[in-house]
Amino acid sequence: MTNEFRTLEAHSAEYFGDTRDYWWNQDFIELIGRRFAFEKVHDVLDVGCGVGHWAQVLASALPAEAQVIGVDRDQTWVNEATERAASRGVSHRFRYQLSDAQALPFPDARFDLVTCQTLLIHVADPGVAIAEMVRVARPGGLVLAAEPNNVASSLIMNSMGFNDPVEKILAGVRLQLLCERGKASLGEGNNSVGDVVPGLFVASGLTDVTVYLNDKTNAFLPPYSASEQRAMLEEFQDFESRDFWIWNRADTLRYFLAGGGLEAEFDALWTSVRDGIDRFVKAVADRTYSHSGASLNYLVAGRKARESGI
Repeated sequence: MTNEFRTLEAHSAEYFGDTRDYWWNQDFIELIGRRFAFEKVHDVLDVGCGVGHWAQVLASALPAEAQVIGVDRDQTWVNEATERAASRGVSHRFRYQLSDAQALPFPDARFDLVTCQTLLIHVADPGVAIAEMVRVARPGGLVLAAEPNNVASSLIMNSMGFNDPVEKILAGVRLQLLCERGKASLGEGNNSVGDVVPGLFVASGLTDVTVYLNDKTNAFLPPYSASEQRAMLEEFQDFESRDFWIWNRADTLRYFLAGGGLEAEFDALWTSVRDGIDRFVKAVADRTYSHSGASLNYLVAGRKARESGI
């Protein structure tokens, strides 16, 4: 199984499987490292680290002596990240501890690089989390956030869906948008927060704010034999076996109602987003299914202002 964590009662457990290892192109990470002078970075904080994927991806572009601390609000992930680092032989560079992103247990001006990946989509007030990231960054230090616009995925077509009735396509958009609004209204985070992160960086006092798009897509193409595609197929099959969409059915309904949806319309919308399963299974068996794997994922960077006279 590509995701050993999928049934754990910990945040984001469905999304810490092997597919996460394929979110970035290595040459893009190296380019980012050159653009932001990673060679000058010695101390890194990975906020909302999960099992440690993001900082371990960045580490390939960091100096060999750079030290990384990862923090997460869930002890499960602190333990798993620690074990993962040990299994990869990088415990001398990475250590993990429990912490809330909105109240980091570090002094001011502690790190050269403070970063997160898909953290801000889970916090009630991303401005507060960003302010904490800025606080613990050194003057002139880099704050770097990888955050998505997830609702855009509802309009990414695949080889089966382009000719579906417009109403069916828009039903999926409606369900996802209302759920994202509901999730945000409940204080559980905005799944498309990437759109507003650049403005939040400016509001936090960061300078030289720049925005890039992740150039990686997760294309799914016949004969589905590459390791990345096998991981994607196994993840999809697992979601199907547990009646899971972006969220499980109960959470989807909870978010939908909080976003202004009507309970009477939910079953039809849920069926609409789930009824392509049989078509998908047949198309994969026939090796006729494909999609580009496109997504809208931002990499937002800003510098903490240097102290006057420095």
